[in-house]
Amino acid sequence: MLTAAAVLAGGCGNNAGDKPAGSDAPTIALFLPESKTTRYEAFDRPLFEAKVKALCAACKVLYANADQDAAKQQQQVEAALAQGADVLVLDAVDAGAVASLVNQAKQKKVPVVAYDRLISGITYEYYVSFDNVRVGEMQGQALLDALNKTGKAGSGQIVMINGSPTDPSSADYKKGAHKILDGKVQIGREYDTPDWSPDKAQQEMEQAITALGRDNVVGVLSANDGMAGGAIAAMKRAGYTTLPPITGQDAELAAVQRILTGEQYMTIYLDIRQEAEKSAELAVALGRGEKPAAPTKVNNGTGDIPTFLLDPTAVTADKIKDTIIKDGFYKASEVCTGAVAAACAKVGIQ
Repeated sequence: MLTAAAVLAGGCGNNAGDKPAGSDAPTIALFLPESKTTRYEAFDRPLFEAKVKALCAACKVLYANADQDAAKQQQQVEAALAQGADVLVLDAVDAGAVASLVNQAKQKKVPVVAYDRLISGITYEYYVSFDNVRVGEMQGQALLDALNKTGKAGSGQIVMINGSPTDPSSADYKKGAHKILDGKVQIGREYDTPDWSPDKAQQEMEQAITALGRDNVVGVLSANDGMAGGAIAAMKRAGYTTLPPITGQDAELAAVQRILTGEQYMTIYLDIRQEAEKSAELAVALGRGEKPAAPTKVNNGTGDIPTFLLDPTAVTADKIKDTIIKDGFYKASEVCTGAVAAACAKVGIQ
């Protein structure tokens, strides 16, 4: 279902196919792919909506989450176009299968910003994301560093739990990780995880432990925090007394707490505020008929897309205070609850 930051009415946009050069109060539609990854509802949506409101109090924001359903997202985009959306900001469930939706927007002269995931098969106005290959490199390097510290890089095997095969970012993360790990560790099992599902990641990890043997798994490359949580659950269930190092991404609250208590080795901290706010700035500008210059371009297989690529940050326990807490991503009081309080004190988080 489409929701809006402002009351939807019959006149909240211009008739399809008859867009003006720009408007002081455009209607902007934001589409996010799923809610299993906590960042989307907790950060991306509210940060985007707040920035639009700050830049353009009269602007309307239509919002929809597809719950990892590509057909549902198609209906949501078509509904927004029918309601007169002036700009689409689209984080695609299946980024390789939404060219037809972008084409519908083009036909109605509605500009498109690809958010977080690179859309292929058609050109459009902007792509805003993080340097995804670099994310994978950071994850791979962190895992390799952890294994080298314990002398286990040359013994045992690691398990790679990659993201959804319909998300092109997953391929970039995997590419970056393999660039670091190949030839330096033995990869015992590797999985592409549908829907980035923590439950499926848990099942994959259980399968890997059964196939490789509990004592032979010395590390886990998990592409995000949610799946890391699933893998950790599988390892606990299998009777690990000491968990091998495991990576993550997104700096989910539960993951930050796991890093502090030693269950998870690291996460990739993405400044989602920067991503959401840059996308909101571009959306408002496009809605007003403007087209800001982009610092770089990325080829999506069809053309060069004007692109804003943001820098990721690798975070281990000793870096949480000066990154995640310092930036206000979470307050210390949110992180340092219950049994985590003592772990926070050890790294100076109060």
